[in-house]
Amino acid sequence: MGEVDSAFIQAIEHRPKLAVTEADGIPLIDLSPLNSSDSKAIARLVAEIGDACKNWGFFQVINHGVPLDCREKIESASRTFFTQSLEEKSKVRRGELSPMGYYDGEHTKNVRDWKEVFDFVVEVPTLIPASHEPDDKELKMLHNQWPLYPPNFREACEDYTRETEKLSYKLLELISLSLGLPAKRFNEFFKDKTSFLRLNYYPRCPVPHLALGVGRHKDAGALTVLAQDDVGGLEVKRKTDGEWIRVKPTPNAYIVNVGDIIQVWSNDKYESVEHRVMVNSEKERFSIPFFFNPAHYTMVEPLKELLDDHQNRAKYKAFNWGKFVAARNLSNFKKLDVENIQIYHFRKSDQ
Repeated sequence: MGEVDSAFIQAIEHRPKLAVTEADGIPLIDLSPLNSSDSKAIARLVAEIGDACKNWGFFQVINHGVPLDCREKIESASRTFFTQSLEEKSKVRRGELSPMGYYDGEHTKNVRDWKEVFDFVVEVPTLIPASHEPDDKELKMLHNQWPLYPPNFREACEDYTRETEKLSYKLLELISLSLGLPAKRFNEFFKDKTSFLRLNYYPRCPVPHLALGVGRHKDAGALTVLAQDDVGGLEVKRKTDGEWIRVKPTPNAYIVNVGDIIQVWSNDKYESVEHRVMVNSEKERFSIPFFFNPAHYTMVEPLKELLDDHQNRAKYKAFNWGKFVAARNLSNFKKLDVENIQIYHFRKSDQ
């Protein structure tokens, strides 16, 4: 990431220093009942998922079915890729015309997070709108850039993504059941999904009290399924009191959070929650988030089955997911004159 420059320090040194606690951490949920025919155990699991989504927006899962060797291969490939020279990594650097690939924050107008990333889409090509303008019907195709080294990099990434996607569908069905909906109610939205996977590398930081690996934010998509190493650093804002809670690494577990789309689909029953990543002065950190997102043409709005004419009226106007993504992606490369688009821009004024 290079030396810490004074402008960067000045931009972040006055950020709020909130207390962090590890007490009462996010729920840890065992998914093994999915492999049984015990209907009562499955019902308890659905209730656990619902409680975690409602009260936290985050939870960890174990006995999830993702093979350990599959995860180990992508973790090894990620470490090997990021420890290469900047010259080598820059051969697959992303840009406005090719937004998939390597990125270290140096070539945008935004204050950078203290990390490097490598992104790739699941569906090749992935279609998204060419612009955020409502009347522009043009689509662009997202393709992946793959480095030549390490030689097993692409295979490890694609194998891991297939397994993580299977887990994501299981979680999506449990969430649907927890809302009183059919298990596959959400599946129709993911026929031409815009999901992508990100490899994160957080180098050791000489000023950890001043920098953030990732600033406070909410995830815009449907679900995020995260693998983190044993260093840790993820913090979740607890809904009950606004305290930042450090997520302790659990071996071979996955951290799951609902995104803005599920917040809208559920009409605020399940809320997308703020989270951030802290850096470390002694250890580098690696993590792998899988962003499970619907097709670009999906109109996101509260599901009619969850609404009525009294207390549960729709709290959001419908919006096009692809146009939403296009507006967010544009802000990665250009300084916009307006605030980055958020779901609250679509909240109905009578709510």
